[in-house]
Amino acid sequence: MNRSFKKSLLIFFLGAIVLTGFFAFQAKNDKLFALAKNIDIFATLVRELDSYYVDEIDPDKLVTIGINAMLEELDPYTEYIPEEDSDDFRVLTTGEYAGIGALIGNRGDGNMVIMPYTGFPAQSGGLKIADYLINVDTVNVVGKATSEVSELLKGPANTPVYLKVKRGTDTLEFNLIRKKISIKNVPYYGKLDEKTGYIKLSDFTTNASSEVRNALVDLKSQGVDKLVLDLRDNPGGLLNEAVEIVNLFIPKGKEVVKTIGKLENVNFTYKTSKTPVDKDIPLVVLINERSASAAEIVAGALQDYDRAVLVGRKSFGKGLVQTTIPLTYNSQVKITTAKYYIPSGRCIQAIDYAQSRENGEITSVPDSLRKAFKTMNGRTVLDGAGIEPDEKAVSITYAPISYSLVGRNHIFDFATQYFYKHKEIGNPGSFSITEKDYDEFVSWLEGKEYDYTTYLEKSVDDLLKYAEKEAYYDEIKAQIEAIEKRVHHNKEQDLVTHRTEIKKILSEEIVSRYYFQEGMIQAGLSQDADIKLAKEYLSQPKKMELVLTASSK
Repeated sequence: MNRSFKKSLLIFFLGAIVLTGFFAFQAKNDKLFALAKNIDIFATLVRELDSYYVDEIDPDKLVTIGINAMLEELDPYTEYIPEEDSDDFRVLTTGEYAGIGALIGNRGDGNMVIMPYTGFPAQSGGLKIADYLINVDTVNVVGKATSEVSELLKGPANTPVYLKVKRGTDTLEFNLIRKKISIKNVPYYGKLDEKTGYIKLSDFTTNASSEVRNALVDLKSQGVDKLVLDLRDNPGGLLNEAVEIVNLFIPKGKEVVKTIGKLENVNFTYKTSKTPVDKDIPLVVLINERSASAAEIVAGALQDYDRAVLVGRKSFGKGLVQTTIPLTYNSQVKITTAKYYIPSGRCIQAIDYAQSRENGEITSVPDSLRKAFKTMNGRTVLDGAGIEPDEKAVSITYAPISYSLVGRNHIFDFATQYFYKHKEIGNPGSFSITEKDYDEFVSWLEGKEYDYTTYLEKSVDDLLKYAEKEAYYDEIKAQIEAIEKRVHHNKEQDLVTHRTEIKKILSEEIVSRYYFQEGMIQAGLSQDADIKLAKEYLSQPKKMELVLTASSK
């Protein structure tokens, strides 16, 4: 290669590098200019609206609406947190606040205590479920929004709060001391039988992994050698807590989840760092359509390592990671910064938000584009649509009459009445109302409104609308009228037909009056179809082994 040619080649490469750098700089510069220009336009617009708009405007409210509308174009998890919402956001992420320790809500006539948390001021001070709130300190709260009442109940730890409540026909007063409240991630754990343990994990706030660890250690000390970990209805939370929980069951040094985003500082691989509590205990994990985010990381990682059999229904499919970034004036923004990938390499994100923005519709990953991955034992698992259980369970459905009785507070009100008539009940795990109790409930319902539309009636109504729209009604009028008569529901008969289902719901609600949240969970286990499936697996080691090996797929 002659010297002249080498020189020309060097000049060519240097020129290419300079041009590449120039175009990269130019592209970046153009983007920064566009950003600055549009921010200036937005600020000018708000300023002119404030000056010229015919009515007075609230700049804080208007700008917040604009920010939220902008973020809605991205995904549901990227959100703006103004200063006044910071405390609520902290409660969501840490599970901690200072107050009386009670869930309150509106039940028709006003705000009442829905659930006092065990061991906190509301419960230890004597407040009961269904106590109507009249005053908080000097403020009359009748007719106020639940959020307003909740804020009044909160305050610095160790400060007094006065409550006036209505209980039946009585008016009662309480002087409580606010305490630091830490909402449990594990509201209940116990034994399903002599050898089978059960842990309900409802959240992934601070200390979730410690609570699961403590529950597991305690259960093992009681002779448990099989375990059900219940992640149903768990919306997720802190990623590091998910990693620690997986570490309870798999060895040190194993990858649990990897986050990958646009910026280098969000790319990270999370591995187990401790010796597991028990890497061999037979394990079944329960999931459903409301198990999301960190719950899916735990379930998916245990599935990828063939460490647990998953029972239930396909999970939600949230494979996005959010980072909270501080803004000016004590506000914050929670931004989706990465996607997470579990050990097999799959991302379980079910909605393609980038595609959704383009076509204006919520777009799921089509089955044809879902990729196959392998678990440690060689089982095939797919990405792009949540975590699919190894054993699919039938979805839990209730009769329309049950929804109506719950929605109109008849179940709630009768349970309250029952509580004040009966000083105590038996063990929450085995309690059920008697046939006489149920007949009393049916009599109590007389004259109360709880009408509803059954699924069949809704189908007939739809058929009628389509027939009229398509001008077929006259031809099939007689048949439709005959069907309407046959499917028209009878409330009294439905109370007989769905007696077992309604008794179960009513029994669980009654248990909550005596044993609170913990008892309510325990009461639901005995007739839980998913629990029954889980116990079947745990009682048949060969069946579990077959599912967890590649030969089963």
